[in-house]
Amino acid sequence: MNGEKRLTNEELAAQIIELKRRKRALLLGHYYTYPEVQDVCDYVGDSLGLTREAAKTDAEFVVFCGVHFMAEIASILCPTRKVLIPSLEAGCSLASSITGADVAVWKALNPEGVVIGYVNTTAEVKAYADCCCTSANAIKVVEAYRNSKKILFLPDWNLGHYVERKTGIGMEIWQGACHVHREFTEPTIRAKMAQYPNAEVLVHPESAGAWCDAIFNSPRVYIGSTSGMIARTASSPAKQFIVVTEQGTLYRMRKVAPDKELILITDTAVCEYMKQTSLLSVYQALRDERYEVKVPEELAVRARKPIERMLSIS
Repeated sequence: MNGEKRLTNEELAAQIIELKRRKRALLLGHYYTYPEVQDVCDYVGDSLGLTREAAKTDAEFVVFCGVHFMAEIASILCPTRKVLIPSLEAGCSLASSITGADVAVWKALNPEGVVIGYVNTTAEVKAYADCCCTSANAIKVVEAYRNSKKILFLPDWNLGHYVERKTGIGMEIWQGACHVHREFTEPTIRAKMAQYPNAEVLVHPESAGAWCDAIFNSPRVYIGSTSGMIARTASSPAKQFIVVTEQGTLYRMRKVAPDKELILITDTAVCEYMKQTSLLSVYQALRDERYEVKVPEELAVRARKPIERMLSIS
Protein backbone atom coordinates (compact mmCIF):
# COMPACT_ATOMS: atom_id res chain seq x y z
CA MET A 1 0.00 0.00 0.00
CA ASN A 2 3.03 2.25 -0.52
CA GLY A 3 3.43 3.33 3.08
CA GLU A 4 -0.30 3.70 3.79
CA LYS A 5 -1.63 2.47 7.10
CA ARG A 6 -2.88 -1.09 6.71
CA LEU A 7 -6.55 -1.10 7.60
CA THR A 8 -8.44 -4.04 9.08
CA ASN A 9 -11.50 -5.40 7.31
CA GLU A 10 -13.70 -3.68 9.89
CA GLU A 11 -11.96 -0.35 9.27
CA LEU A 12 -12.18 -0.81 5.49
CA ALA A 13 -15.89 -1.59 5.72
CA ALA A 14 -16.50 1.53 7.83
CA GLN A 15 -14.54 3.67 5.37
CA ILE A 16 -16.47 2.22 2.42
CA ILE A 17 -19.82 2.94 4.08
CA GLU A 18 -18.76 6.54 4.74
CA LEU A 19 -17.48 7.02 1.19
CA LYS A 20 -20.73 5.57 -0.19
CA ARG A 21 -22.73 8.11 1.79
CA ARG A 22 -20.52 11.07 0.93
CA LYS A 23 -20.17 10.31 -2.78
CA ARG A 24 -23.74 9.08 -3.32
CA ALA A 25 -22.45 5.76 -4.58
CA LEU A 26 -24.31 2.52 -5.18
CA LEU A 27 -22.41 -0.72 -4.57
CA LEU A 28 -23.66 -3.73 -6.52
CA GLY A 29 -22.27 -7.16 -5.71
CA HIS A 30 -22.58 -10.62 -7.21
CA TYR A 31 -23.21 -13.70 -5.09
CA TYR A 32 -19.81 -15.11 -6.07
CA THR A 33 -17.79 -12.33 -4.41
CA TYR A 34 -16.25 -12.64 -0.96
CA PRO A 35 -18.68 -12.50 2.01
CA GLU A 36 -17.12 -9.32 3.39
CA VAL A 37 -17.57 -7.64 0.00
CA GLN A 38 -21.21 -8.72 -0.16
CA ASP A 39 -21.76 -7.22 3.28
CA VAL A 40 -20.84 -3.67 2.19
CA CYS A 41 -22.94 -3.78 -0.99
CA ASP A 42 -26.31 -2.07 -1.25
CA TYR A 43 -27.64 -4.91 -3.37
CA VAL A 44 -26.34 -8.45 -3.87
CA GLY A 45 -27.80 -10.59 -6.60
CA ASP A 46 -27.43 -12.60 -9.78
CA SER A 47 -27.07 -11.09 -13.25
CA LEU A 48 -30.79 -10.38 -13.73
CA GLY A 49 -31.22 -8.69 -10.37
CA LEU A 50 -28.04 -6.66 -10.79
CA THR A 51 -29.14 -5.54 -14.25
CA ARG A 52 -32.47 -4.34 -12.87
CA GLU A 53 -30.80 -2.45 -10.03
CA ALA A 54 -28.36 -0.77 -12.41
CA ALA A 55 -31.21 0.28 -14.71
CA LYS A 56 -33.10 2.17 -12.01
CA THR A 57 -30.34 3.84 -10.00
CA ASP A 58 -29.92 7.60 -9.60
CA ALA A 59 -26.59 7.28 -7.78
CA GLU A 60 -23.64 9.45 -8.80
CA PHE A 61 -21.31 6.45 -8.81
CA VAL A 62 -21.93 2.76 -9.39
CA VAL A 63 -19.24 0.42 -8.05
CA PHE A 64 -19.66 -3.03 -9.56
CA CYS A 65 -18.30 -5.78 -7.32
CA GLY A 66 -18.34 -8.51 -9.91
CA VAL A 67 -16.70 -8.95 -13.30
CA HIS A 68 -16.12 -6.65 -16.25
CA PHE A 69 -19.14 -7.50 -18.41
CA MET A 70 -21.40 -6.66 -15.45
CA ALA A 71 -19.83 -3.23 -15.09
CA GLU A 72 -20.32 -2.76 -18.84
CA ILE A 73 -24.05 -3.43 -18.43
CA ALA A 74 -24.23 -0.73 -15.75
CA SER A 75 -22.42 1.68 -18.08
CA ILE A 76 -24.79 0.83 -20.94
CA LEU A 77 -27.89 1.36 -18.79
CA CYS A 78 -26.56 4.34 -16.81
CA PRO A 79 -24.67 6.45 -19.37
CA THR A 80 -24.68 9.55 -17.15
CA ARG A 81 -23.27 7.71 -14.11
CA LYS A 82 -19.65 6.96 -13.39
CA VAL A 83 -19.27 3.17 -13.24
CA LEU A 84 -16.23 1.79 -11.42
CA ILE A 85 -14.85 -1.73 -11.15
CA PRO A 86 -12.54 -2.48 -8.21
CA SER A 87 -10.18 -4.77 -10.15
CA LEU A 88 -9.03 -4.72 -13.76
CA GLU A 89 -8.33 -8.46 -13.46
CA ALA A 90 -12.02 -9.34 -12.98
CA GLY A 91 -12.63 -10.94 -16.36
CA CYS A 92 -14.82 -13.89 -17.37
CA SER A 93 -13.84 -17.08 -19.19
CA LEU A 94 -17.33 -17.40 -20.67
CA ALA A 95 -17.46 -13.83 -21.98
CA SER A 96 -14.05 -14.26 -23.59
CA SER A 97 -15.22 -17.33 -25.56
CA ILE A 98 -16.88 -15.24 -28.29
CA THR A 99 -16.34 -11.90 -30.06
CA GLY A 100 -18.56 -9.47 -31.89
CA ALA A 101 -16.87 -10.51 -35.12
CA ASP A 102 -17.95 -14.11 -34.51
CA VAL A 103 -21.58 -13.03 -34.22
CA ALA A 104 -21.33 -10.73 -37.25
CA VAL A 105 -20.20 -13.67 -39.39
CA TRP A 106 -23.16 -15.79 -38.26
CA LYS A 107 -25.64 -12.99 -38.91
CA ALA A 108 -24.24 -12.45 -42.40
CA LEU A 109 -24.81 -16.15 -43.13
CA ASN A 110 -28.23 -16.19 -41.43
CA PRO A 111 -29.88 -12.83 -42.18
CA GLU A 112 -33.28 -14.05 -40.94
CA GLY A 113 -31.81 -15.68 -37.83
CA VAL A 114 -32.23 -14.46 -34.26
CA VAL A 115 -29.33 -14.13 -31.83
CA ILE A 116 -30.09 -14.64 -28.14
CA GLY A 117 -27.07 -13.60 -26.11
CA TYR A 118 -26.45 -14.54 -22.49
CA VAL A 119 -25.55 -11.44 -20.48
CA ASN A 120 -22.19 -13.08 -19.75
CA THR A 121 -20.82 -11.43 -22.91
CA THR A 122 -19.02 -8.23 -23.81
CA ALA A 123 -20.83 -5.09 -24.92
CA GLU A 124 -19.51 -5.72 -28.43
CA VAL A 125 -21.25 -9.10 -28.57
CA LYS A 126 -24.46 -7.71 -27.08
CA ALA A 127 -24.51 -5.08 -29.84
CA TYR A 128 -25.09 -7.87 -32.39
CA ALA A 129 -27.73 -9.71 -30.33
CA ASP A 130 -31.48 -9.46 -30.86
CA CYS A 131 -32.20 -10.15 -27.21
CA CYS A 132 -30.22 -10.89 -24.07
CA CYS A 133 -31.05 -13.38 -21.34
CA THR A 134 -29.81 -14.55 -17.96
CA SER A 135 -29.98 -18.00 -16.42
CA ALA A 136 -33.07 -16.81 -14.53
CA ASN A 137 -35.06 -15.87 -17.64
CA ALA A 138 -33.44 -17.77 -20.53
CA ILE A 139 -36.40 -20.15 -20.92
CA LYS A 140 -38.87 -17.26 -21.04
CA VAL A 141 -36.75 -15.33 -23.56
CA VAL A 142 -36.29 -18.31 -25.88
CA GLU A 143 -40.03 -19.06 -25.69
CA ALA A 144 -40.67 -15.50 -26.89
CA TYR A 145 -38.73 -16.29 -30.09
CA ARG A 146 -40.25 -19.75 -30.63
CA ASN A 147 -41.48 -18.90 -34.15
CA SER A 148 -38.12 -17.67 -35.42
CA LYS A 149 -36.69 -19.47 -38.46
CA LYS A 150 -33.34 -19.99 -36.75
CA ILE A 151 -31.92 -19.15 -33.33
CA LEU A 152 -28.29 -18.84 -32.28
CA PHE A 153 -27.94 -19.12 -28.50
CA LEU A 154 -24.63 -17.85 -27.22
CA PRO A 155 -22.15 -18.33 -25.71
CA ASP A 156 -22.93 -20.96 -23.06
CA TRP A 157 -23.13 -24.50 -24.45
CA ASN A 158 -24.53 -26.03 -21.26
CA LEU A 159 -27.17 -23.40 -20.55
CA GLY A 160 -28.21 -23.50 -24.21
CA HIS A 161 -28.74 -27.27 -24.18
CA TYR A 162 -30.62 -27.09 -20.89
CA VAL A 163 -32.96 -24.43 -22.33
CA GLU A 164 -33.36 -26.46 -25.52
CA ARG A 165 -34.49 -29.47 -23.48
CA LYS A 166 -36.88 -27.41 -21.36
CA THR A 167 -38.53 -25.63 -24.28
CA GLY A 168 -38.27 -28.18 -27.07
CA ILE A 169 -37.04 -25.40 -29.34
CA GLY A 170 -34.11 -26.38 -31.55
CA MET A 171 -31.25 -23.90 -31.56
CA GLU A 172 -27.73 -23.51 -32.81
CA ILE A 173 -25.62 -23.24 -29.67
CA TRP A 174 -22.19 -21.65 -29.31
CA GLN A 175 -19.56 -23.87 -27.68
CA GLY A 176 -18.52 -21.58 -24.83
CA ALA A 177 -18.46 -22.49 -21.15
CA CYS A 178 -17.80 -21.11 -17.70
CA HIS A 179 -14.51 -22.66 -16.63
CA VAL A 180 -15.94 -23.36 -13.17
CA HIS A 181 -19.32 -24.85 -14.14
CA ARG A 182 -17.97 -26.98 -16.98
CA GLU A 183 -16.19 -29.12 -14.35
CA PHE A 184 -19.53 -30.12 -12.82
CA THR A 185 -20.11 -33.06 -15.14
CA GLU A 186 -22.78 -35.75 -14.87
CA PRO A 187 -20.35 -38.29 -13.27
CA THR A 188 -19.17 -35.68 -10.74
CA ILE A 189 -22.73 -34.81 -9.72
CA ARG A 190 -23.90 -38.42 -9.63
CA ALA A 191 -20.93 -39.44 -7.45
CA LYS A 192 -21.84 -36.74 -4.93
CA MET A 193 -25.48 -37.82 -5.02
CA ALA A 194 -24.44 -41.38 -4.22
CA GLN A 195 -22.29 -40.13 -1.34
CA TYR A 196 -25.21 -38.15 0.11
CA PRO A 197 -28.35 -40.15 -0.81
CA ASN A 198 -30.74 -37.99 1.26
CA ALA A 199 -29.60 -34.62 -0.06
CA GLU A 200 -31.54 -32.46 -2.47
CA VAL A 201 -29.34 -31.32 -5.35
CA LEU A 202 -29.25 -27.68 -6.49
CA VAL A 203 -27.70 -27.31 -9.95
CA HIS A 204 -26.90 -24.16 -11.89
CA PRO A 205 -27.83 -24.61 -15.59
CA GLU A 206 -24.32 -23.54 -16.68
CA SER A 207 -23.13 -26.85 -15.23
CA ALA A 208 -21.99 -29.48 -17.72
CA GLY A 209 -24.26 -32.12 -16.19
CA ALA A 210 -27.42 -29.99 -16.00
CA TRP A 211 -28.89 -31.17 -19.30
CA CYS A 212 -27.83 -34.82 -19.06
CA ASP A 213 -30.62 -37.37 -18.52
CA ALA A 214 -29.65 -38.61 -15.07
CA ILE A 215 -29.55 -35.07 -13.67
CA PHE A 216 -32.22 -33.38 -15.79
CA ASN A 217 -34.83 -36.06 -15.00
CA SER A 218 -33.97 -36.75 -11.36
CA PRO A 219 -36.70 -35.90 -8.80
CA ARG A 220 -33.92 -35.04 -6.34
CA VAL A 221 -32.57 -32.26 -8.54
CA TYR A 222 -33.58 -28.60 -8.72
CA ILE A 223 -32.02 -26.74 -11.66
CA GLY A 224 -32.14 -22.96 -11.55
CA SER A 225 -30.34 -19.63 -11.48
CA THR A 226 -28.24 -18.57 -8.51
CA SER A 227 -31.11 -16.60 -7.00
CA GLY A 228 -33.45 -19.52 -7.66
CA MET A 229 -31.09 -21.93 -5.91
CA ILE A 230 -30.86 -19.63 -2.89
CA ALA A 231 -34.65 -19.32 -2.67
CA ARG A 232 -35.00 -23.09 -3.01
CA THR A 233 -32.66 -23.62 -0.05
CA ALA A 234 -35.04 -21.63 2.12
CA SER A 235 -38.33 -23.03 0.77
CA SER A 236 -37.50 -26.74 0.43
CA PRO A 237 -38.34 -29.07 3.32
CA ALA A 238 -35.01 -30.82 2.73
CA LYS A 239 -32.38 -30.40 5.43
CA GLN A 240 -29.32 -31.29 3.35
CA PHE A 241 -28.30 -29.90 -0.04
CA ILE A 242 -25.59 -30.57 -2.58
CA VAL A 243 -24.78 -27.19 -4.12
CA VAL A 244 -23.59 -27.31 -7.73
CA THR A 245 -22.32 -23.80 -8.39
CA GLU A 246 -19.60 -21.37 -7.27
CA GLN A 247 -18.80 -21.45 -3.55
CA GLY A 248 -19.66 -17.78 -2.89
CA THR A 249 -23.35 -18.67 -3.15
CA LEU A 250 -23.18 -20.62 0.10
CA TYR A 251 -22.80 -17.39 2.08
CA ARG A 252 -26.24 -16.13 1.05
CA MET A 253 -27.75 -19.62 1.41
CA ARG A 254 -26.57 -19.77 5.02
CA LYS A 255 -28.22 -16.41 5.66
CA VAL A 256 -31.63 -17.49 4.35
CA ALA A 257 -31.46 -21.07 5.69
CA PRO A 258 -29.09 -21.21 8.68
CA ASP A 259 -30.46 -24.58 9.81
CA LYS A 260 -29.69 -26.37 6.52
CA GLU A 261 -26.57 -28.43 5.74
CA LEU A 262 -24.84 -27.30 2.54
CA ILE A 263 -22.39 -29.55 0.69
CA LEU A 264 -20.34 -27.92 -2.05
CA ILE A 265 -19.99 -30.07 -5.17
CA THR A 266 -16.18 -29.77 -5.23
CA ASP A 267 -13.49 -27.94 -3.30
CA THR A 268 -12.41 -26.27 -6.55
CA ALA A 269 -15.76 -24.55 -7.23
CA VAL A 270 -14.13 -21.13 -7.14
CA CYS A 271 -14.16 -18.34 -9.73
CA GLU A 272 -10.84 -16.58 -9.37
CA TYR A 273 -12.14 -13.65 -11.42
CA MET A 274 -14.92 -12.91 -8.93
CA LYS A 275 -12.39 -13.21 -6.12
CA GLN A 276 -10.30 -10.37 -7.56
CA THR A 277 -12.60 -7.95 -5.74
CA SER A 278 -11.52 -7.39 -2.13
CA LEU A 279 -12.58 -4.89 0.51
CA LEU A 280 -9.33 -3.04 -0.11
CA SER A 281 -9.94 -2.78 -3.85
CA VAL A 282 -13.51 -1.58 -3.26
CA TYR A 283 -12.24 1.07 -0.83
CA GLN A 284 -9.55 2.22 -3.26
CA ALA A 285 -12.01 2.34 -6.17
CA LEU A 286 -14.34 4.59 -4.19
CA ARG A 287 -11.62 6.72 -2.64
CA ASP A 288 -9.71 7.35 -5.87
CA GLU A 289 -12.65 6.97 -8.28
CA ARG A 290 -10.45 4.63 -10.28
CA TYR A 291 -10.96 2.01 -12.97
CA GLU A 292 -13.93 3.56 -14.70
CA VAL A 293 -15.77 1.33 -17.17
CA LYS A 294 -17.25 3.41 -19.98
CA VAL A 295 -18.87 1.83 -23.03
CA PRO A 296 -18.60 4.16 -26.09
CA GLU A 297 -21.94 5.80 -26.89
CA GLU A 298 -22.45 4.25 -30.34
CA LEU A 299 -21.76 0.77 -28.99
CA ALA A 300 -23.85 1.39 -25.87
CA VAL A 301 -26.88 2.42 -27.95
CA ARG A 302 -26.74 -0.84 -29.91
CA ALA A 303 -26.07 -3.01 -26.85
CA ARG A 304 -28.85 -1.37 -24.84
CA LYS A 305 -31.61 -2.59 -27.18
CA PRO A 306 -31.25 -6.35 -26.53
CA ILE A 307 -30.91 -5.71 -22.78
CA GLU A 308 -34.10 -3.65 -22.77
CA ARG A 309 -35.90 -6.34 -24.80
CA MET A 310 -34.87 -8.88 -22.19
CA LEU A 311 -36.15 -6.70 -19.34
CA SER A 312 -39.47 -6.18 -21.12
CA ILE A 313 -39.90 -9.95 -21.55
CA SER A 314 -38.90 -10.86 -18.01
